[in-house]
Amino acid sequence: MAVSLVTGCAGFIGSTIVEALLLRGEHVRGLDNFETGNRENMAGFLEQIEFMECDLRNAAAAAAACKGIDFIYHTAALPSVPRSVMDPRTSHDANIEGTFNLLEGARAASVRRIVYSASSSAYGDQPGFPRRENMVPMPISPYAVQKLLGEVYLQSYWQVYGLETVSLRYFNIFGPRQDPSSPYSGVMARFILQMLRGEQPTIYGDGEQGRDFTYVDNVVAANIAAMHAPADKVAGRVFNIACGERHTLNETYRVLAQLLNFNQEPAYGPPRAGDVRDSHADISAAREAFDYHPAVGFEEGLRRTIAWYKQQYAAPAVK
Repeated sequence: MAVSLVTGCAGFIGSTIVEALLLRGEHVRGLDNFETGNRENMAGFLEQIEFMECDLRNAAAAAAACKGIDFIYHTAALPSVPRSVMDPRTSHDANIEGTFNLLEGARAASVRRIVYSASSSAYGDQPGFPRRENMVPMPISPYAVQKLLGEVYLQSYWQVYGLETVSLRYFNIFGPRQDPSSPYSGVMARFILQMLRGEQPTIYGDGEQGRDFTYVDNVVAANIAAMHAPADKVAGRVFNIACGERHTLNETYRVLAQLLNFNQEPAYGPPRAGDVRDSHADISAAREAFDYHPAVGFEEGLRRTIAWYKQQYAAPAVK
């Protein structure tokens, strides 16, 4: 039986991928260093996987994690634009050195394919929507540069060593298990928890910046489809993973407030350094290459996410 390695398996996206693989009956090895991952995310499956607590910045640990592996879902990262702006060296080490060490481990272990969690931040603020994979990248933040370099490294290992690699550029992922407590959390997680607690959320900027918000289950389906697509359709390539829609932060706030019966207006703060103004994806390449179709839309994703946060956070927080 093929064995899959999920890096960052205690994270928001990684843990959701692990669960999907287990439902498919696959054998899974997971690794995490818990720098951003949460042990509670693994509570439902820890005994069903082979787990390694290690850091990809350690080359020997990365090599050991790759031994006996057929497929790698590489979700491990320090995934925050603001954090990379505040502390670029730490995110550089995690996102670039960690990815390089994993590639070397995979090459030595004759891994068949790696699917990499890339980022739509690679496009930057260049003109032209929707974003298409053939656009020249124009990253702004250190995080965006790091994730783009990861793509380039993966393409190189396909071209030079024949290691099959696929990069998926995620657009504004949200859903259950996204940590709302960190100052670097995604906007959806922060807004939902603050509204549940009766706190006033802050929108940075005028709120008219748009996002192609994408529910996490769509991302998981894309990862699995890309992993098993024919090599001639995906190897060495980059694909947008999104819903192909644009929703402003003001619109998103209004929808959440309605779903949560929250009646406060948002506060507004100055734009954050490194943030991209707008995102909107063309997802036709992924559709053609591995039949990617987002099954969960924007509002349905919000309802599922709210239900999870209510269960996890609302009861102890409401007085």
